[in-house]
Amino acid sequence: MSETQNLTLVQAVRDGLAAEMRTDEDVLVMGEDVGKNGGVFRATEGLFDEFGEDRVIDTPLAESGIVGTAIGMAAYGLKPVPEIQFSGFMYPAFDQIVSHMGRLRTRSRGRFTCPMVLRAPYGGGIRAPEHHSESKEAFYVHEPGLKVVIPSTPYDTKGLLTSAIRDPDPVVFLEPKLIYRAFREEVPDESYEVPLGEASVRRKGSDVSVFTWGAMTRPTLDAAENLDGEIDVEVVDLRTLSPLDEDAIVDSFKKTGRAAVVHEAPKTAGLGAEITATIQEEALVYQEAPVKRITGFDTPFPLYALEDYYLPESTRIEEGIREAVEF
Repeated sequence: MSETQNLTLVQAVRDGLAAEMRTDEDVLVMGEDVGKNGGVFRATEGLFDEFGEDRVIDTPLAESGIVGTAIGMAAYGLKPVPEIQFSGFMYPAFDQIVSHMGRLRTRSRGRFTCPMVLRAPYGGGIRAPEHHSESKEAFYVHEPGLKVVIPSTPYDTKGLLTSAIRDPDPVVFLEPKLIYRAFREEVPDESYEVPLGEASVRRKGSDVSVFTWGAMTRPTLDAAENLDGEIDVEVVDLRTLSPLDEDAIVDSFKKTGRAAVVHEAPKTAGLGAEITATIQEEALVYQEAPVKRITGFDTPFPLYALEDYYLPESTRIEEGIREAVEF
């Protein structure tokens, strides 16, 4: 039986990186301050001492250069895992991500793949300044050729990161920094994979299906527990947004006939709309009420005073679930 450690989510990131670097010498880490400093959130702490400057590379502050260089490394046969300090800083690299990272296999007719994982802390809730708190996962889901992963637990974080690094195609791996150190979980020391593209039913229920991911999973589960005895809530953590586990969405909805989606990104053109459309297309005859979206607002992410109001929390999620059921 494998030994385990009681890790936070950010420690699971570090553990997953270290395990794959020990297993595969083609895996390397690069980014701003990831080396001696161990990263702004210490997600790469200790890797520089163990693997050296050839495999843990401090880069200039140049996001387009970081991603472009990693694409070249991946095409050459390495497995780079570049870090962008905050997901809001990925925009200078957007051309590299959508024009090259996501298209290399198609452009080369399969001659080249792009086995790289682009990591970034994302989301709000930590009182950060502008460009540090956005939830723009829909940008990357919209780009064919990219896989998009957002974990919600330490166990899943290590397993999903392992799968992402071993995948022959590029993965955008967004880490919800609000829960980087929010709780701990037993995580095996040995390497293991959590498959990409498979959702997890965190709580079984029969009255309404609630779909969520990342940092919103915990308040959604809290809301479900608070409603216990009144409404039997099923909570589905999607984990991977591209490819989306449509089977899990449809199977859950067929059982309950009602649904809500919880995400911290703005409502308009967020993943909640795509999930709602999937339900309409694949399970309309089972539908008992409109799908409720419980989301952030269509505004720039606010600064400190309004941050808690912007993010869906358990009380607002409870109200939304009630609306989905009582319609």
